Amino acid sequence: MTQEERTAIEEHVVEMLRTVYDPEIPVNIYDLGLIYRIELADDGSLEIDMTFTAPSCPLADFIFEDVRQKVESVEGVTSATVNLVFEPVWDQSMMSEEARLELGLD
Repeated sequence: MTQEERTAIEEHVVEMLRTVYDPEIPVNIYDLGLIYRIELADDGSLEIDMTFTAPSCPLADFIFEDVRQKVESVEGVTSATVNLVFEPVWDQSMMSEEARLELGLD
């Protein structure tokens, strides 16, 4: 896989992550800062570390599966492993400027 191909796949993965929402929050999980790491291997396997705004998120299973299915649909991704992590602990400073504006925090 060339660097150009890797970059294109990673950009498409981010586009897909921006279509995943926690139904209780009107901002996508990428801009909320819930995605901590995206790593694409040369064989197309993808590994993502993500978290939730709260460890007891009632929709965690739904969101987690939505992430996995959407990133696995990206051309060039052969498989996806999504790891749920809670370190570092998520806080509002991890949100994008767009997310902060959408939620009225700025």
